[in-house]
Amino acid sequence: MKLDILAVGAHPDDVELGCGATIAKEISLGKKVGILDLTRGELGTRGSAEIRDKESSDAAKILKVEVRENLAFSDAFFVNDKAHQREVIKIIRKYKPNIVLCNAIDDRHIDHGKGSKLVSDACFLSGLRKIETEVDGKNQEAWRPKHVYHYIQWKNIEPDFVVDVSGFINKKIEAIKAYASQFYDPNSKEPTSPIATKTFLESIEYRAKDLGRLIGADYAEGFTVERYVAVDNLDDLI
Repeated sequence: MKLDILAVGAHPDDVELGCGATIAKEISLGKKVGILDLTRGELGTRGSAEIRDKESSDAAKILKVEVRENLAFSDAFFVNDKAHQREVIKIIRKYKPNIVLCNAIDDRHIDHGKGSKLVSDACFLSGLRKIETEVDGKNQEAWRPKHVYHYIQWKNIEPDFVVDVSGFINKKIEAIKAYASQFYDPNSKEPTSPIATKTFLESIEYRAKDLGRLIGADYAEGFTVERYVAVDNLDDLI
């Protein structure tokens, strides 16, 4: 299966939090979108890896993505080395996405920055034909995505461009709430965490509102780039 967009997160819920509304919008436009989680989030303060597995599956159904895979790298301890890069390369070559969305380049959780660089490096290396990989006993062809964009997470990083996601914020929030063990629940007996407060969920919507305000839309999501964003003409800008 070929995907138009592959969204990658260090942990289950990273993609939903960072670019869930953009994914929902692209799918509504007929794009084929998949999600890759690098870890199972087993070191998360609340819940467990098994709970996260179920929650991520539910979130994928809400967003209506084509596929969701998990590489089960070690949460917090995975590194950007040859072995990890090769596993990501296999996924890129398997689905041949034109666009890859991945973690913020710098963030509060160390896995976000690591995951960002790992995926970015793998996207480049995936295009080198002398790097040989195989899946299910079949040799894979080299493939390099056209674009790698980084969604914004905990830190308020200045975006290089924003996507108007008016009309899709509710789908994003619904997908986020699929991770019931991770976020605010007044009846939960689990320890609290920075993302388990009521104000955190409110901040997700507030950020989207604020970015939307800046472009004259109801809601927007921001991304950073690795190279200049090009347009055919000035009418491409909204």
